Amino acid sequence: MGEIWIKEAERLGDGSIGGAMDTPSAPPRVVWHTTESGTGNSSFDAVGKYLISISAEPHILYDPTTDRLAQYGPLNQSARALKNDGSTRTNRSGKVCIQIEVLGRAASPFTSSWKPGPNFKALMRAIRSWGVPDVFPMGTPAAKASATVRSRTTWATEGGHYGHCNVPGNDHWDPGAIDTKALFAAAPRTSTPAPKPAPKPPTPTVSLAHILEARTKDIPAPTGHTTHKAEVLLVERALRAEGLLAAKWCDGSWGIYTQTAYDRFRQQVMGLSGSDATGAPGKTSLAALGKRHGFAVTA
Repeated sequence: MGEIWIKEAERLGDGSIGGAMDTPSAPPRVVWHTTESGTGNSSFDAVGKYLISISAEPHILYDPTTDRLAQYGPLNQSARALKNDGSTRTNRSGKVCIQIEVLGRAASPFTSSWKPGPNFKALMRAIRSWGVPDVFPMGTPAAKASATVRSRTTWATEGGHYGHCNVPGNDHWDPGAIDTKALFAAAPRTSTPAPKPAPKPPTPTVSLAHILEARTKDIPAPTGHTTHKAEVLLVERALRAEGLLAAKWCDGSWGIYTQTAYDRFRQQVMGLSGSDATGAPGKTSLAALGKRHGFAVTA
């Protein structure tokens, strides 16, 4: 497995931006975007917050003039910076689909004036750790909107680097005609092994008894009442990653919105119906949610 979190990168947001990939057996890829903004720290901070506010977070935010690097979410899950292509969820295509927003404008390709440094090398190290080849399967990104190339076959079958302009179902032409050779030359491959990953943290646990108690106490109480907040938050964040619960209701309180989202998980993901798909959570459904999102369930 490749790097999930880049140790050199700042963290933006709460670390939860997407979910599991739809086609993990497909080749890994990277998508380069531009923010259509200025550069520098003030732009970095403003754009970083703006992408969160509109729920359009990529994995990575990078400033090519300062080498500043930040990460929103784990590289092995999806981001939110692409439009779907019909029923194809482009954000979830491939083993990984690492999305990078670069401060700058498509009309002025960032490789003509950038100053890549150690953080860019760290970014490329993480990309390569997932087996992403140093190629642009659809060629150099477009120099103008009318020259975009979007091949569904290439997108579905070939790993490598793509511009936002190459992704089927999308209508942007960023990142502009960047120098693809310069992109790879700025972080030459090396035989030095990647740093050892940090020790794996203990698997978080959720007690079914605590969840049932929270459901019993929180729903009739005033909005925001919490019982076993930390464990409820783990469940709510998993429901949010499934696209079933809005971020504002991830507050550690098992209210009616959390209950509704949990019912939808049982119905839409597990395929349950009737009394099996509503009411108090059971260990089977809670364990199924935990397996998909990294927590264990106790009695």
